[in-house]
Amino acid sequence: MLEEQIDPNKPDPARVYDWFLGGKTSYPADEQAGQFISGIWPGVKTAARTNRAFIHRAIRWLAQEAGVRQFLDIGTGIPTEPNLHQTAQSVAPESRIVYTDNRLIVLRYAEALMTGTPEGRTDYLHADFFDPPSIVDSPRLAEVLDLGQPIALCLNALLHYIADNAERGVTAHELVAEYVRALPSGSYLVVTHVTGDFDPVTWGRIASVDGAATGQMGQIRGEAEIRRFFDGLELVEPGLVPPQDWRPDGPVPPEATHATVSMWAGVARVP
Repeated sequence: MLEEQIDPNKPDPARVYDWFLGGKTSYPADEQAGQFISGIWPGVKTAARTNRAFIHRAIRWLAQEAGVRQFLDIGTGIPTEPNLHQTAQSVAPESRIVYTDNRLIVLRYAEALMTGTPEGRTDYLHADFFDPPSIVDSPRLAEVLDLGQPIALCLNALLHYIADNAERGVTAHELVAEYVRALPSGSYLVVTHVTGDFDPVTWGRIASVDGAATGQMGQIRGEAEIRRFFDGLELVEPGLVPPQDWRPDGPVPPEATHATVSMWAGVARVP
């Protein structure tokens, strides 16, 4: 469902995540939620930075090593430089990127996503992840991306906001499978997802928190559940790992432990 208005009195996941990254696009309610979460999960800011560093490495690998020139980023969030298109176009200036999100706060900042190289193309689509046709069948998307050519579908720090319940009549795994079916052979799926696997005590406390108070509503999943998002796909080495362990391009910061970051990350090819 598309957002209809911005409510500064309620925490929003995109603004809270921006606060974790040190951004300025937040309201007191978001900062309060961020501080509350930090009190339960002290490593959350490290996790946000580690997740972002993984995204940059994955995108560079996709553009440089896999030869991908088209990217679809769903659940974009508030722009934070360097953005995905800047990373991709720094390797391949002709890269084409479509960002999509359902939050009005992201729409307000979408113009920041519209700049790119003259050789490439960048656009923003205001649409809902729960409605795949609104994205994959969008004429606006078709103006930028060719669904007959490989596309990297990026679902970064998104799926843990998608709970498996009867309210919408569809699970997160079913939604991802529908998107993957729309991708041609040679495409890729990129996923990062929080987990309680490495610090069950902390994540037990997080799971007990009222999501409405923090803007963090969704589902914590373990390795087996997260691996299912890649069913039928070919995981790229080193497979499904904590994000800091995915092809690091330098020493891993000592604070970025498995327990502190508490995430799984993976990149997989569509056969």
